[in-house]
Amino acid sequence: MTASPMSKKLTADDARQSLGAHAAATGAAIFDKYGPRIGWHELPRILEDRASVRYPCQVVFDSAPLQPGECAWASPKGGGPEDGFVIYLHPFLLTRLDRAAHWVFYQLVVVNYGGFASSADAEIFGAAALGLSREQYYQDLCDMADLLEGQPCLCGA
Repeated sequence: MTASPMSKKLTADDARQSLGAHAAATGAAIFDKYGPRIGWHELPRILEDRASVRYPCQVVFDSAPLQPGECAWASPKGGGPEDGFVIYLHPFLLTRLDRAAHWVFYQLVVVNYGGFASSADAEIFGAAALGLSREQYYQDLCDMADLLEGQPCLCGA
């Protein structure tokens, strides 16, 4: 007697592939609903859309919670994800609001999928949400990170 396909034991790699596929589909749904040009003005509606963003989020421009050279970070507000998140963006991005969505989408993977999500999942999600290739999205992030080099710390403190 052979084992049925349903009895196959799933691996961590299977879960990662499934997460990547779900991140791509969710990103593509954001692009379909809010695109083709998604920028700063579209973000509030996207952040309120629970089909796109699983938990409540607010965006704050403050470099104090960021590590040196870091552009963004999603910080939990409380003990569980249902309490919501603050997505901290480096204040330098105030001069590049057209690109702030790139960093918010990168952080939304943590909001939506937790610590299991990888940088590859973030790239897949962000690229799909913005209608870009993964390579172009990654290059855009790198270009912005390079611009941040040498910027003063504009901490909220």
